[in-house]
Amino acid sequence: MTNFNFFATTPKAMEDILVTELKQLGAKNVKAAMAGAYFEGSLEVAYRVCLWSRIANRVLLTLSSFIVTSQEDLYAGIYKINWFEHMTPDDSFAVSFNAKGSKAINNTHFGAIKVKDAVVDQMRKKSNKRPDINTTQPNIRINVYLHNEQATLSLDLSGESLHRRGYRDLSITAPIKENLAAAILNRSHWLDIAQQGGSLIDPMCGSGTMLIEAAMIAGDYAPGLQQKQFGFSHWKQHDAALWQSLLDEASQRKQAGLEKIPTIVGFDQSRRAINAALLHIENAGLQEHIHVERRDISAATAAESWQPGLVVCNPPYGERLGNSEETAQLYRTFGEVLKQQFTHWQAAMIISDPELGFRLGIRSQKPITLFNGPLECKLLRFAIEEQNFFIPKAKSAQERIEQIKDDNRTADPNADMFANRLQKNIKKTAKWLKRNNIHCYRIYDADLPEYAIAIDVYQGAKTWLNVQEYQAPKSISQEKAMLRLSSAVNEIARIFALPKEQIYLKTRSKQKGMDQYEKLASQGTFETIEEHGALLHVNFEDYLDTGLFLDHRPLRLKIQQQAKNKHFLNLFAYTGTASVHAAIGGAITTTTVDMSKTYLDWAQRNMALNNSQSDNRFIRADCMEWLKSAANKSQPDQLYDLIFLDPPTFSNSKRMENNLSIQEDHVALISHATKSLSTDGILYFSTNFRRFKLDMPSLAHLHITDISAQTIPEDFSRSHRIHYCWEIKCP
Repeated sequence: MTNFNFFATTPKAMEDILVTELKQLGAKNVKAAMAGAYFEGSLEVAYRVCLWSRIANRVLLTLSSFIVTSQEDLYAGIYKINWFEHMTPDDSFAVSFNAKGSKAINNTHFGAIKVKDAVVDQMRKKSNKRPDINTTQPNIRINVYLHNEQATLSLDLSGESLHRRGYRDLSITAPIKENLAAAILNRSHWLDIAQQGGSLIDPMCGSGTMLIEAAMIAGDYAPGLQQKQFGFSHWKQHDAALWQSLLDEASQRKQAGLEKIPTIVGFDQSRRAINAALLHIENAGLQEHIHVERRDISAATAAESWQPGLVVCNPPYGERLGNSEETAQLYRTFGEVLKQQFTHWQAAMIISDPELGFRLGIRSQKPITLFNGPLECKLLRFAIEEQNFFIPKAKSAQERIEQIKDDNRTADPNADMFANRLQKNIKKTAKWLKRNNIHCYRIYDADLPEYAIAIDVYQGAKTWLNVQEYQAPKSISQEKAMLRLSSAVNEIARIFALPKEQIYLKTRSKQKGMDQYEKLASQGTFETIEEHGALLHVNFEDYLDTGLFLDHRPLRLKIQQQAKNKHFLNLFAYTGTASVHAAIGGAITTTTVDMSKTYLDWAQRNMALNNSQSDNRFIRADCMEWLKSAANKSQPDQLYDLIFLDPPTFSNSKRMENNLSIQEDHVALISHATKSLSTDGILYFSTNFRRFKLDMPSLAHLHITDISAQTIPEDFSRSHRIHYCWEIKCP
C-alpha cells in the first residue's frame, strides 16, 4: 500500500485537537505545525480524514517540493510534474498560491498565474488542448505555498473547505464555523458527557451550528457524509471503490449512532434564528433528534427529565451588540440563569473579551485560546456548582449598584437579624413621626455592624428610600459585603413593600472636600417632598446626597420660626433649603450665596415651589471672598438678622481663589460673617467635620453657645457627632 505525505489545515489554536484526531483516523508520523499538521498515510487514510475530520479545513496531498529564487524556478518546478497523471485536458482547475518571506515572488495573483501557465502549457503542448480555469467549482484544485525559497506543491483533496458540512444554507450568516463549534465541544468533553447520557442545551443557539455538531459527534455521524463533491472526485488516481466502501461504512455507523443521541435542545429569542436552525437541522436529517424553540435567555431552563450535561453557547460579543452595558447585562443574566437553573451541569462558552466572563459570577477553569475567524477568543468552561459562584467585581459604582439590586439572594445568615432591627425601628418611630409631621427621616443608621448602611425615607407622591452603604473595611471581602448589601436591599424592599425602582443605593466612603456634591449621573429627575410646610426638590440619582441634609431639619425649623420680619443670609447655601424655610417663616429678605450654578439654580427652583412673598436674592460667588469683601467695607451693603453658615469640610474648587479648610479657616469665616450681623442678630455656624475643634480663644470676643444637642433630631440620635452647631452673637 502506497504511503503519501499530507498536510491538513485548521484554524490557529486548534492544531493539537487536529493532531489527536488524525492519529485516531490512522495517520502516521503526525506533526503539528502552524495552522495545521503534517502526516503520512495511505489514500484510505486521506479519504477518512476528508470524511471524518471535524477539525480540518483542507487535506493537501504533497506532490513535490523545490527551491524558488526566480519566476522561472516556480514555472519549472510546476512544469516538471506530469499533470496527465492527475487530470485530463477536459478538466477544469483552480490555483491557490500563498507566499511568505519570498524575494522572488510576493504577489500571490502573479504567482497563481505562473502556476496556471505551467500546467496549461504542458498539457497544450502534449495534447493540443488546454484545461479550463474555474475558480468556483473546479475539478482539480492546485495549492502552492512558497515560504522563503521553499515551494510546496500540493493537490487539494478536500475541494471546498471541510468545515462546510453541506447542511447550512450559505445565504444565512453564521457567527461560528462548524469546525470551531466542533473544537469547542471537543474541549468541553461533550462526547464523554453524551456517552453517559448527559443532555446538551444551547440557550443562544442562533442558526443551530453548535446543536448540529453536537448531534453529529454524539451520533457517530461523519461530518463529510453530506458533501456532494470532494477535491479528489475528478482526480485521475481517485479510487472510487475504496471511497464508496468508506461511505457505506459511515452510513452504517450513522444509522447505529443516531439511536444513541441524547437530549439536545436549543433556545433563541430571535424568530429568524430559530427558523434558520430548523432549516439547517432538517438539512442534516436531525429533526428527530434536536429540539429548538423561541425562548429568551432569561427563560432558559431544563426539564426534569433531562439528565444534567453541558450548557454550551457562542453568546453575542460586544462587537456584535455594539453596546458594552447591554452586553454586560446579558452576561449577568446568563450567569444568574446558570446558577439558578443548571446547578450540577457543565458549561462552556466562547467569548472575545475575558472580562465579560467575570460578569457570569462563576469561576471557570483555565481559559483556552481559540480563534473565531481573525478574532482571538477564550473558551471558558465551568462546573456549575455553588462553591464556584461569586459576585462579579463591578467595573463602576453604578454597575455595582445594579448588581446588588438585581441580586435576589437572601442567603446571608444575619438577614433576619437586620430585618428584625429595621421593623423595630419603624415601630419605635411611628408615633414620633406622626406627632411631629415628619415625612423625610432616617430609619436606620448602621445599627448592626454587619449591616453598615444608612436608610433614609422620603415621602411625597410616592415613598422613596435612599440607602447609603458605608464603605466596608478591606478585611471584608467584596463578595461578602455585596451579599450582605443585596440581602439588606431585599429585606428593605419586602418590609416597605416597595419595588426596587424606588430604592436608591449609594456607597459613602470617606469624603474629601466637595465629594458629597460630586455628580454621579445625569438623569435630571426631581421629586417633591414637604418639610414643615416647605416644598423642596430632591434628586436620588444624580448626586451622592439628595439635596436635603436631613440632620439639619431641627435647625431649618428653628430658622423658620425665627425669620419673621428678619433679613436672612444663607452662606454655602447648597440647594437653598434653609432660605426656603426662612421665606415661608416670614423673612423680609433672603440672600442665598453659593459658588455652584447647578445648586443655585436648584435653590431658585425650590423657592419657586413655595410662592414666597419675601424679597429673595441669589448670588453666585465664592462665599469666603464674598464675606471678606463685605467685612472690609466701612459700611456693609446689608446687615442680616439671621445668618446660616454651613461650609464644607474642605474645598479646592477651581472657582475658588484659595482652598478652604474648615478647621483652619473657621475663625476668619465666623469673624467676617459677624461683621454683616445686625445688632441682636444671630449667626448659626455648623459643620459635620467630626474632628472639628472650635477655636474659642480666637473667638473669645463673641457670645458662643453650643447647641449641637438641640439641633440633632431623634432619628440621628444614634450618632451625636453627625454635626456640630453653635449659636453666635455679637457682644
